[in-house]
Amino acid sequence: MRIIEQGVQHKPADTKSHLKSVEEWQEYKEEKAKSEAEKAKSEAEDSSWVINSEKKEEDFRNYSDNPRLERVRNFYRENHEKQTLEFVLKMEKKYANLGRMEMGVWEALELLDTFVDDSDPDTNLSQMQHALQTAEAVRKKYPGEEYDWYHLTGLIHDMGKFLSCVYGEEQWCVVGDTFPTGCKHSKKIEFTEFFVKNPDTKKPELQTEVGVYQKGCGLDKLHMSYGHDEYLYQVCVQNKSKLPIQALYMIRYHSFYPWHNEGEYMQFCNKTDQNMLKWVKDFNQFDLYSKSDEPPNVRNCPFTTKN
Repeated sequence: MRIIEQGVQHKPADTKSHLKSVEEWQEYKEEKAKSEAEKAKSEAEDSSWVINSEKKEEDFRNYSDNPRLERVRNFYRENHEKQTLEFVLKMEKKYANLGRMEMGVWEALELLDTFVDDSDPDTNLSQMQHALQTAEAVRKKYPGEEYDWYHLTGLIHDMGKFLSCVYGEEQWCVVGDTFPTGCKHSKKIEFTEFFVKNPDTKKPELQTEVGVYQKGCGLDKLHMSYGHDEYLYQVCVQNKSKLPIQALYMIRYHSFYPWHNEGEYMQFCNKTDQNMLKWVKDFNQFDLYSKSDEPPNVRNCPFTTKN
């Protein structure tokens, strides 16, 4: 039988030749898959890999030439004046026991869809959109299922901010960079000049390098300025989360910029803190450099797909 197409006569395909073509196609697919896997591994190991290529690293956390500057300065003025050791101890006690309400992860994220972080100079998007940006950025660099805990951490890391939109806490005690109370404030803290009106600065015993703590005591012994990091960490721990210790450090200390970005407060670190620092630093690139004012494409995001 002959095959006729557009007036051109064709001989039947050679079976042996056709089989060879299929085999070559299979080999091509296998080689392509191998190449893509090697590329993904290379990107994961490349410390210079950048998430948001349209914005330079130095343009993030820009507190000088920024249209959001006044909003951010007003936030940190209030934050630095009011976050005292006494206040932190009060908040730790207030939220020590959970039980106010019960909800799923997605329900909690939806509550953050109208919440904009006043301390953030890099985006005006809601915290739900930021969560999706961060999680997708993590997934792109670490696509393997063995990193599903990392993807989840990116998605939920700021979920504690519903302290403000649900429980009514003011933003100055929910968001922003964190720092230890009960000891001398580092000069590397953003807007450190606003500490001048913080009552703790008038207490000599709280103005030494170690304050009420001891060297090498461990970051977990510090009373950090209260906020969403500590709250969500307690939610995870008290609910017996199966997240690994790396994830718990990311959640608890991702806002501790004086530590993971400036190398401050190392006098308190124990061996575990030192080992976990690299993981918090790694997470920071996704939390920070994935930010933009362009909303994520929710329809195409795998985290919004329901099985």
